[in-house]
Amino acid sequence: MRVELCGVRGSMPAAGAAFARVGGNTSCVAIAHDDERHPRLLLDAGTGLRNVSRLLGGAPFHGSLVLTHLHWDHTQGLPFFTAGDRDDALVHVHLPASGDAAHALVGLMSPPFFPITPEGLRGDWRFSALCAGAFDAEGFEVVARRLPHPGGTNFGLRVTDGRSSLAYVPDHGPLALGPGPEGWGPYHDDVLGLVDGVDLLLHDAQLLSAELPAKAHFGHSTVDYAVELARRAGVGRLLLFHHDPWRTDDEVDAIVRCHGGGGVEVAAAVEGQTFEL
Repeated sequence: MRVELCGVRGSMPAAGAAFARVGGNTSCVAIAHDDERHPRLLLDAGTGLRNVSRLLGGAPFHGSLVLTHLHWDHTQGLPFFTAGDRDDALVHVHLPASGDAAHALVGLMSPPFFPITPEGLRGDWRFSALCAGAFDAEGFEVVARRLPHPGGTNFGLRVTDGRSSLAYVPDHGPLALGPGPEGWGPYHDDVLGLVDGVDLLLHDAQLLSAELPAKAHFGHSTVDYAVELARRAGVGRLLLFHHDPWRTDDEVDAIVRCHGGGGVEVAAAVEGQTFEL
């Protein structure tokens, strides 16, 4: 499994020299099989989705896109996905929805907020409701579990190809379930089941512990929570993900340095990174 990080920022894009190295685009991860050149499975459609078109080198996208939830920073790239908005594209979108799945996106993408609706995208676009449980997508097994995050249904994902495994938990507000042992939220069964023993974990690390009291209602995790979750679950490598849009490259580096040597390999997710699992 090859994992490429196309967008790692949370809440809104961040532009400027202070954010250039870690990257300013919002959540999007592209996954390919070992023996294939191009990604076939995409996780979230933030502004980082534009980078997938570059990975495809002019080819149309043929594959699946799983949206963990429908907040702007996870969907705003959809109408700018040039590899998917063309006549020869095939895009199967899985998204949290009840009833007509495509209609769930109309509130985000339709006049007067945007010139076209999802039906205006060229190519063969299909929309399916995402529910808790396991399903096959492009030869990968995907497990979705609901996780607390305000403002609508939100899922965390586990992706396996039979040999390697990835957990993707970009938005997670465990404090909604109680304080937990350290006051950061409990290590509850749904998230532990997703991340148990995975080779690579991308987890929400938008907040510092000192910021949590004032921002608890944002529905995000602290860096400390992500690190301790990875330790408890026996994760191979943790990537701190969904960086606060105001967090500079130097500040992200300082956070990683503070969490080294604790029994878990911890690094910051950086736009453009590729991992071979």
